[in-house]
Amino acid sequence: MNAYAWKGRLPGGREESGTLEAESMDDAAAQLRRRRIQLTHIRPKEARSLLPLGKRAGRIRNRDLAVFTRQFSTMVNSGLPLVQCLDILARQTESDPLRRVTADVTGDVEAGSTLAEALGKRPQAFDSLFVHMVEAGEAGGILDDILMRLATYIEKAEALRRKVKSAMTYPSVVFIVAMGASLFMLMFIIPVFAKVFADFGGTLPLPTRIVVALSNLIKSAWWAVAAAAGLAAYGLKTYYRTEAGRRRMDGFLLRAPIVGDILRKAAIARFTRTLGTMVSSGVPILDGLEVTARTAGNKVIEEAVLATKASIREGETIADPLRASGVFPPMVVQMISVGEETGALDSMLDKIANFYDEEVNAAVETLTSIIEPVMIVVMGVIVGGMVVSMYLPMFKLVNVVAGGQ
Repeated sequence: MNAYAWKGRLPGGREESGTLEAESMDDAAAQLRRRRIQLTHIRPKEARSLLPLGKRAGRIRNRDLAVFTRQFSTMVNSGLPLVQCLDILARQTESDPLRRVTADVTGDVEAGSTLAEALGKRPQAFDSLFVHMVEAGEAGGILDDILMRLATYIEKAEALRRKVKSAMTYPSVVFIVAMGASLFMLMFIIPVFAKVFADFGGTLPLPTRIVVALSNLIKSAWWAVAAAAGLAAYGLKTYYRTEAGRRRMDGFLLRAPIVGDILRKAAIARFTRTLGTMVSSGVPILDGLEVTARTAGNKVIEEAVLATKASIREGETIADPLRASGVFPPMVVQMISVGEETGALDSMLDKIANFYDEEVNAAVETLTSIIEPVMIVVMGVIVGGMVVSMYLPMFKLVNVVAGGQ
Protein backbone atom coordinates (compact mmCIF):
# COMPACT_ATOMS: atom_id res chain seq x y z
CA MET A 1 0.00 0.00 0.00
CA ASN A 2 1.17 3.53 -0.79
CA ALA A 3 0.25 6.82 0.86
CA TYR A 4 -1.25 9.63 -1.24
CA ALA A 5 -1.87 13.27 -0.37
CA TRP A 6 -5.02 14.78 -1.87
CA LYS A 7 -7.13 17.93 -2.11
CA GLY A 8 -10.74 18.18 -3.19
CA ARG A 9 -14.25 19.57 -2.58
CA LEU A 10 -16.92 17.95 -0.47
CA PRO A 11 -20.55 17.73 -1.76
CA GLY A 12 -21.36 21.02 0.02
CA GLY A 13 -18.50 22.84 -1.78
CA ARG A 14 -16.15 22.98 1.20
CA GLU A 15 -12.48 22.32 0.39
CA GLU A 16 -10.85 19.40 2.17
CA SER A 17 -7.40 17.76 2.10
CA GLY A 18 -5.81 14.73 3.65
CA THR A 19 -3.97 11.48 3.04
CA LEU A 20 -5.06 7.92 2.36
CA GLU A 21 -3.51 4.56 1.58
CA ALA A 22 -4.17 2.72 -1.67
CA GLU A 23 -2.49 0.32 -4.04
CA SER A 24 -2.20 2.94 -6.80
CA MET A 25 -3.05 6.56 -7.56
CA ASP A 26 -6.06 5.43 -9.63
CA ASP A 27 -7.29 3.34 -6.71
CA ALA A 28 -6.90 6.34 -4.38
CA ALA A 29 -8.87 8.55 -6.78
CA ALA A 30 -11.61 5.91 -7.02
CA GLN A 31 -11.91 5.76 -3.21
CA LEU A 32 -12.33 9.54 -3.05
CA ARG A 33 -14.95 9.52 -5.80
CA ARG A 34 -16.92 6.90 -3.88
CA ARG A 35 -16.91 9.35 -0.95
CA ARG A 36 -18.41 11.93 -3.35
CA ILE A 37 -15.30 14.09 -3.17
CA GLN A 38 -14.52 16.17 -6.26
CA LEU A 39 -10.77 15.64 -6.57
CA THR A 40 -8.58 18.59 -7.55
CA HIS A 41 -5.07 17.43 -6.57
CA ILE A 42 -3.49 14.10 -5.75
CA ARG A 43 0.12 12.92 -5.49
CA PRO A 44 2.23 10.28 -3.77
CA LYS A 45 3.08 11.43 -0.26
CA GLU A 46 6.83 11.28 -0.44
CA ALA A 47 9.65 13.54 0.71
CA ARG A 48 10.83 16.06 -1.82
CA SER A 49 14.22 17.78 -1.87
CA LEU A 50 13.11 21.36 -2.43
CA LEU A 51 15.49 23.83 -4.00
CA PRO A 52 15.58 27.17 -2.10
CA LEU A 53 14.21 30.09 -4.10
CA GLY A 54 16.87 32.15 -5.81
CA LYS A 55 19.39 29.30 -5.87
CA ARG A 56 20.44 28.24 -9.34
CA ALA A 57 19.20 24.80 -10.25
CA GLY A 58 21.94 24.15 -12.74
CA ARG A 59 21.71 24.48 -16.50
CA ILE A 60 18.42 23.31 -17.98
CA ARG A 61 18.80 22.51 -21.65
CA ASN A 62 16.22 23.84 -24.09
CA ARG A 63 15.74 20.34 -25.45
CA ASP A 64 14.72 19.05 -22.01
CA LEU A 65 12.43 22.05 -21.47
CA ALA A 66 10.74 21.48 -24.84
CA VAL A 67 10.08 17.80 -24.02
CA PHE A 68 8.82 18.78 -20.55
CA THR A 69 6.43 21.37 -22.02
CA ARG A 70 5.07 19.06 -24.73
CA GLN A 71 4.43 16.26 -22.23
CA PHE A 72 2.83 18.74 -19.84
CA SER A 73 0.47 19.86 -22.61
CA THR A 74 -0.52 16.29 -23.44
CA MET A 75 -1.32 15.46 -19.81
CA VAL A 76 -3.32 18.65 -19.25
CA ASN A 77 -5.27 17.94 -22.44
CA SER A 78 -6.03 14.45 -21.10
CA GLY A 79 -7.78 15.97 -18.07
CA LEU A 80 -5.27 15.02 -15.38
CA PRO A 81 -5.19 17.33 -12.32
CA LEU A 82 -2.45 19.96 -12.51
CA VAL A 83 -0.51 18.74 -9.46
CA GLN A 84 -0.64 15.17 -10.71
CA CYS A 85 0.77 16.31 -14.08
CA LEU A 86 3.63 18.15 -12.37
CA ASP A 87 4.33 15.22 -10.06
CA ILE A 88 4.56 12.80 -12.97
CA LEU A 89 6.84 15.19 -14.86
CA ALA A 90 9.09 15.64 -11.82
CA ARG A 91 9.52 11.87 -11.50
CA GLN A 92 10.06 11.03 -15.17
CA THR A 93 12.26 13.84 -16.49
CA GLU A 94 15.88 12.86 -17.09
CA SER A 95 17.20 16.34 -16.25
CA ASP A 96 18.08 16.55 -12.56
CA PRO A 97 17.92 20.39 -12.39
CA LEU A 98 14.52 20.38 -14.11
CA ARG A 99 13.32 17.61 -11.79
CA ARG A 100 14.15 19.67 -8.69
CA VAL A 101 12.57 22.83 -10.05
CA THR A 102 9.41 20.94 -11.04
CA ALA A 103 9.19 19.50 -7.53
CA ASP A 104 9.36 23.06 -6.17
CA VAL A 105 6.63 24.21 -8.55
CA THR A 106 4.48 21.26 -7.54
CA GLY A 107 4.75 22.21 -3.88
CA ASP A 108 3.78 25.84 -4.60
CA VAL A 109 0.77 24.89 -6.73
CA GLU A 110 -0.31 22.41 -4.09
CA ALA A 111 -0.11 25.20 -1.50
CA GLY A 112 -2.52 27.34 -3.54
CA SER A 113 -0.35 29.33 -5.98
CA THR A 114 -1.29 29.55 -9.62
CA LEU A 115 0.98 27.76 -12.07
CA ALA A 116 2.22 31.09 -13.51
CA GLU A 117 3.07 32.40 -10.03
CA ALA A 118 4.99 29.24 -9.17
CA LEU A 119 6.91 29.31 -12.46
CA GLY A 120 7.67 33.02 -12.06
CA LYS A 121 9.54 32.30 -8.82
CA ARG A 122 12.06 30.20 -10.79
CA PRO A 123 13.49 32.53 -13.47
CA GLN A 124 16.57 30.29 -13.71
CA ALA A 125 14.33 27.69 -15.38
CA PHE A 126 11.31 29.55 -16.78
CA ASP A 127 11.81 32.91 -18.47
CA SER A 128 9.32 35.78 -18.77
CA LEU A 129 7.99 34.46 -22.08
CA PHE A 130 7.14 31.10 -20.52
CA VAL A 131 5.49 32.68 -17.47
CA HIS A 132 3.42 35.23 -19.43
CA MET A 133 2.13 32.62 -21.84
CA VAL A 134 1.19 30.19 -19.06
CA GLU A 135 -0.58 33.04 -17.29
CA ALA A 136 -2.58 33.78 -20.46
CA GLY A 137 -3.35 30.08 -20.86
CA GLU A 138 -4.64 29.77 -17.31
CA ALA A 139 -6.78 32.90 -17.66
CA GLY A 140 -8.28 31.73 -20.98
CA GLY A 141 -8.72 28.07 -20.03
CA ILE A 142 -6.48 26.95 -22.90
CA LEU A 143 -3.38 25.93 -20.94
CA ASP A 144 -2.85 22.75 -22.99
CA ASP A 145 -2.87 24.69 -26.28
CA ILE A 146 -0.54 27.37 -24.89
CA LEU A 147 1.92 24.75 -23.62
CA MET A 148 1.96 23.08 -27.04
CA ARG A 149 2.71 26.42 -28.69
CA LEU A 150 5.46 27.02 -26.15
CA ALA A 151 7.02 23.63 -26.90
CA THR A 152 6.99 24.38 -30.63
CA TYR A 153 8.47 27.83 -30.02
CA ILE A 154 11.29 26.46 -27.82
CA GLU A 155 12.15 23.80 -30.42
CA LYS A 156 12.29 26.32 -33.28
CA ALA A 157 14.24 28.86 -31.21
CA GLU A 158 16.77 26.17 -30.28
CA ALA A 159 17.09 25.09 -33.91
CA LEU A 160 17.79 28.70 -34.90
CA ARG A 161 20.38 29.06 -32.12
CA ARG A 162 22.17 25.90 -33.31
CA LYS A 163 22.28 27.22 -36.89
CA VAL A 164 23.88 30.48 -35.84
CA LYS A 165 26.29 28.64 -33.53
CA SER A 166 27.33 26.26 -36.31
CA ALA A 167 27.98 29.25 -38.59
CA MET A 168 30.33 30.75 -35.98
CA THR A 169 32.04 27.50 -34.96
CA TYR A 170 33.94 26.68 -38.16
CA PRO A 171 35.79 30.00 -38.61
CA SER A 172 36.49 30.11 -34.87
CA VAL A 173 38.10 26.66 -34.92
CA VAL A 174 40.17 27.44 -38.00
CA PHE A 175 41.32 30.74 -36.47
CA ILE A 176 42.36 29.00 -33.23
CA VAL A 177 44.28 26.36 -35.19
CA ALA A 178 46.05 29.07 -37.22
CA MET A 179 47.00 30.97 -34.06
CA GLY A 180 48.21 27.75 -32.41
CA ALA A 181 50.38 26.85 -35.40
CA SER A 182 51.78 30.39 -35.52
CA LEU A 183 52.65 30.36 -31.80
CA PHE A 184 54.31 26.95 -32.13
CA MET A 185 56.49 28.20 -34.98
CA LEU A 186 57.37 31.44 -33.19
CA MET A 187 58.34 29.64 -29.96
CA PHE A 188 60.12 26.53 -31.29
CA ILE A 189 60.93 26.75 -35.02
CA ILE A 190 61.90 30.38 -35.59
CA PRO A 191 64.49 30.44 -32.72
CA VAL A 192 66.41 27.61 -34.44
CA PHE A 193 66.61 29.60 -37.69
CA ALA A 194 67.47 32.78 -35.77
CA LYS A 195 70.50 31.07 -34.17
CA VAL A 196 71.73 29.90 -37.57
CA PHE A 197 71.34 33.39 -39.04
CA ALA A 198 73.19 34.92 -36.09
CA ASP A 199 76.18 32.65 -36.78
CA PHE A 200 76.33 33.88 -40.39
CA GLY A 201 76.26 37.55 -39.40
CA GLY A 202 75.23 40.30 -41.79
CA THR A 203 71.96 42.20 -42.08
CA LEU A 204 68.80 40.13 -42.31
CA PRO A 205 65.88 41.08 -44.62
CA LEU A 206 63.16 43.21 -42.98
CA PRO A 207 60.46 40.46 -42.92
CA THR A 208 62.93 38.11 -41.23
CA ARG A 209 63.90 40.72 -38.63
CA ILE A 210 60.21 41.31 -37.80
CA VAL A 211 59.47 37.60 -37.35
CA VAL A 212 62.62 37.03 -35.25
CA ALA A 213 61.79 40.04 -33.04
CA LEU A 214 58.26 38.73 -32.55
CA SER A 215 59.62 35.30 -31.68
CA ASN A 216 62.05 36.79 -29.12
CA LEU A 217 59.23 38.84 -27.57
CA ILE A 218 56.97 35.83 -27.14
CA LYS A 219 59.77 33.61 -25.78
CA SER A 220 61.13 36.13 -23.30
CA ALA A 221 57.88 37.81 -22.24
CA TRP A 222 55.14 35.28 -23.00
CA TRP A 223 53.61 35.95 -19.59
CA ALA A 224 53.31 39.67 -20.40
CA VAL A 225 51.70 38.88 -23.77
CA ALA A 226 49.27 36.47 -22.09
CA ALA A 227 48.48 39.02 -19.35
CA ALA A 228 47.90 41.75 -21.94
CA ALA A 229 45.56 39.48 -23.90
CA GLY A 230 43.68 38.56 -20.70
CA LEU A 231 43.35 42.20 -19.66
CA ALA A 232 42.14 43.14 -23.14
CA ALA A 233 39.50 40.39 -23.03
CA TYR A 234 38.42 41.44 -19.53
CA GLY A 235 38.24 45.10 -20.54
CA LEU A 236 36.19 44.24 -23.62
CA LYS A 237 33.81 42.12 -21.54
CA THR A 238 33.46 44.88 -18.92
CA TYR A 239 32.82 47.48 -21.62
CA TYR A 240 30.17 45.25 -23.21
CA ARG A 241 28.30 45.16 -19.90
CA THR A 242 27.75 48.93 -20.06
CA GLU A 243 24.76 50.32 -21.97
CA ALA A 244 26.89 52.35 -24.38
CA GLY A 245 29.37 49.51 -24.90
CA ARG A 246 26.71 46.93 -25.64
CA ARG A 247 24.90 49.29 -28.03
CA ARG A 248 28.11 50.10 -29.92
CA MET A 249 29.39 46.52 -30.12
CA ASP A 250 26.02 45.02 -31.06
CA GLY A 251 25.65 47.68 -33.74
CA PHE A 252 29.13 46.82 -35.05
CA LEU A 253 28.21 43.12 -35.19
CA LEU A 254 25.06 43.87 -37.19
CA ARG A 255 27.14 45.87 -39.69
CA ALA A 256 29.92 43.28 -39.97
CA PRO A 257 30.21 41.67 -43.43
CA ILE A 258 28.61 38.24 -43.89
CA VAL A 259 28.37 37.48 -40.14
CA GLY A 260 26.30 40.63 -39.53
CA ASP A 261 23.77 39.51 -42.12
CA ILE A 262 23.29 36.18 -40.32
CA LEU A 263 22.97 37.86 -36.91
CA ARG A 264 20.43 40.39 -38.25
CA LYS A 265 18.28 37.71 -39.87
CA ALA A 266 18.46 35.53 -36.76
CA ALA A 267 17.44 38.50 -34.55
CA ILE A 268 14.48 39.30 -36.82
CA ALA A 269 13.38 35.65 -36.82
CA ARG A 270 13.63 35.54 -33.01
CA PHE A 271 11.74 38.83 -32.59
CA THR A 272 8.88 37.93 -34.94
CA ARG A 273 8.47 34.37 -33.65
CA THR A 274 8.50 35.43 -30.00
CA LEU A 275 6.03 38.28 -30.49
CA GLY A 276 3.84 36.23 -32.82
CA THR A 277 3.66 33.35 -30.35
CA MET A 278 2.70 35.66 -27.49
CA VAL A 279 0.10 37.64 -29.47
CA SER A 280 -1.55 34.46 -30.76
CA SER A 281 -1.66 33.13 -27.18
CA GLY A 282 -3.60 36.14 -25.89
CA VAL A 283 -0.75 37.93 -24.11
CA PRO A 284 -1.32 41.73 -24.14
CA ILE A 285 0.75 43.40 -26.86
CA LEU A 286 2.60 45.69 -24.42
CA ASP A 287 3.64 42.73 -22.25
CA GLY A 288 4.61 40.83 -25.39
CA LEU A 289 6.86 43.66 -26.59
CA GLU A 290 8.47 43.99 -23.16
CA VAL A 291 9.34 40.28 -23.09
CA THR A 292 10.42 40.30 -26.73
CA ALA A 293 12.79 43.22 -26.10
CA ARG A 294 14.46 41.39 -23.20
CA THR A 295 14.94 38.23 -25.28
CA ALA A 296 16.15 40.02 -28.44
CA GLY A 297 19.81 39.20 -27.79
CA ASN A 298 20.97 42.45 -29.40
CA LYS A 299 20.87 45.92 -27.82
CA VAL A 300 20.02 47.69 -31.09
CA ILE A 301 17.05 45.37 -31.70
CA GLU A 302 16.01 45.70 -28.04
CA GLU A 303 15.91 49.51 -28.24
CA ALA A 304 13.90 49.39 -31.47
CA VAL A 305 11.33 47.08 -29.84
CA LEU A 306 11.09 49.26 -26.71
CA ALA A 307 10.52 52.30 -28.95
CA THR A 308 7.67 50.35 -30.53
CA LYS A 309 6.18 49.73 -27.09
CA ALA A 310 6.31 53.47 -26.29
CA SER A 311 4.72 54.21 -29.66
CA ILE A 312 1.79 51.90 -28.99
CA ARG A 313 1.24 53.51 -25.58
CA GLU A 314 0.80 56.81 -27.42
CA GLY A 315 -1.76 55.27 -29.78
CA GLU A 316 0.51 54.80 -32.79
CA THR A 317 1.36 51.66 -34.78
CA ILE A 318 4.05 49.03 -34.36
CA ALA A 319 5.45 49.49 -37.85
CA ASP A 320 6.44 53.19 -37.67
CA PRO A 321 9.13 52.88 -34.93
CA LEU A 322 10.51 49.73 -36.57
CA ARG A 323 10.83 51.63 -39.84
CA ALA A 324 12.51 54.57 -38.10
CA SER A 325 15.07 52.32 -36.36
CA GLY A 326 16.69 51.38 -39.68
CA VAL A 327 17.33 47.87 -38.33
CA PHE A 328 14.39 46.05 -39.89
CA PRO A 329 14.20 45.57 -43.69
CA PRO A 330 11.35 47.33 -45.54
CA MET A 331 9.67 44.00 -46.32
CA VAL A 332 9.40 43.12 -42.61
CA VAL A 333 8.00 46.55 -41.72
CA GLN A 334 5.49 46.41 -44.57
CA MET A 335 4.26 42.93 -43.64
CA ILE A 336 3.84 43.94 -39.98
CA SER A 337 1.94 47.04 -41.10
CA VAL A 338 -0.39 44.91 -43.24
CA GLY A 339 -0.86 42.51 -40.30
CA GLU A 340 -1.88 45.40 -38.04
CA GLU A 341 -4.34 46.77 -40.58
CA THR A 342 -5.98 43.40 -41.27
CA GLY A 343 -6.03 42.21 -37.65
CA ALA A 344 -3.83 39.22 -38.50
CA LEU A 345 -0.62 40.39 -36.84
CA ASP A 346 0.14 37.01 -35.22
CA SER A 347 -0.09 35.03 -38.47
CA MET A 348 1.92 37.67 -40.34
CA LEU A 349 4.66 37.58 -37.69
CA ASP A 350 4.74 33.79 -37.96
CA LYS A 351 5.16 34.00 -41.73
CA ILE A 352 8.04 36.45 -41.34
CA ALA A 353 9.69 34.16 -38.77
CA ASN A 354 9.41 31.13 -41.08
CA PHE A 355 10.81 33.15 -43.99
CA TYR A 356 13.80 34.36 -41.99
CA ASP A 357 14.46 30.87 -40.61
CA GLU A 358 15.00 29.81 -44.22
CA GLU A 359 17.08 32.93 -44.84
CA VAL A 360 19.33 32.02 -41.91
CA ASN A 361 19.71 28.50 -43.34
CA ALA A 362 20.73 29.91 -46.71
CA ALA A 363 23.08 32.46 -45.12
CA VAL A 364 24.78 29.76 -43.02
CA GLU A 365 25.33 27.59 -46.09
CA THR A 366 26.73 30.58 -47.98
CA LEU A 367 29.04 31.46 -45.09
CA THR A 368 30.26 27.87 -44.85
CA SER A 369 31.05 27.76 -48.57
CA ILE A 370 32.84 31.14 -48.46
CA ILE A 371 34.67 30.88 -45.15
CA GLU A 372 36.51 27.63 -45.94
CA PRO A 373 38.66 28.97 -48.81
CA VAL A 374 39.04 32.34 -47.03
CA MET A 375 40.36 30.72 -43.85
CA ILE A 376 42.69 28.47 -45.87
CA VAL A 377 44.11 31.58 -47.53
CA VAL A 378 44.46 33.33 -44.17
CA MET A 379 46.29 30.34 -42.67
CA GLY A 380 48.49 30.15 -45.74
CA VAL A 381 49.38 33.83 -45.50
CA ILE A 382 50.19 33.63 -41.75
CA VAL A 383 52.11 30.36 -41.71
CA GLY A 384 53.51 30.66 -45.23
CA GLY A 385 54.61 34.25 -44.56
CA MET A 386 56.70 33.13 -41.60
CA VAL A 387 58.23 30.27 -43.58
CA VAL A 388 59.13 32.56 -46.49
CA SER A 389 60.61 35.15 -44.13
CA MET A 390 62.91 32.45 -42.75
CA TYR A 391 64.03 31.36 -46.20
CA LEU A 392 64.80 34.87 -47.49
CA PRO A 393 68.26 35.00 -45.80
CA MET A 394 69.07 31.60 -47.31
CA PHE A 395 68.22 32.87 -50.79
CA LYS A 396 70.43 35.87 -50.13
CA LEU A 397 73.26 33.64 -48.92
CA VAL A 398 72.97 31.37 -51.98
CA ASN A 399 73.16 34.42 -54.26
CA VAL A 400 76.24 35.70 -52.44
CA VAL A 401 77.96 32.30 -52.69
CA ALA A 402 77.00 31.96 -56.37
CA GLY A 403 78.30 35.47 -57.10
CA GLY A 404 81.58 34.71 -55.35
CA GLN A 405 82.15 31.67 -57.48
